Amino acid sequence: MEKDTERNISMPKEQGQIGEVRIADEVVASIAALAALEVDGVASMAGNATDELLSRVGVKGANKGAKVEVEARVVSVEMAVNLKYGYNIPAVSGKIQEKVKSAIETMTGLTVSDVNIRIVGVVMNG
Repeated sequence: MEKDTERNISMPKEQGQIGEVRIADEVVASIAALAALEVDGVASMAGNATDELLSRVGVKGANKGAKVEVEARVVSVEMAVNLKYGYNIPAVSGKIQEKVKSAIETMTGLTVSDVNIRIVGVVMNG
């Protein structure tokens, strides 16, 4: 028996819409991760041990390093990132927060309450 463990966000049906729209939490996390990677100074997203193990066996996810919680159409984001050496950490973190909030709200119509960032490493430019 398969258990449905995937969480989805149900979007309210708008006038003229012919069906329901549901967005998986993983999609919102992917939007957050991709938006963060667009910020100058971000080297990469940093995943947890499970993400690292899965990537070694060939399972890759664009949401590596991003976790979202959605309650009543309000999103809270937790991110772990590696920054490039030489960049101002508070400035880059602020840009990540702005970019992630804007991307999620624009693409999904959800409201972002907070974007919490954890800097887990500094990477030398290669």
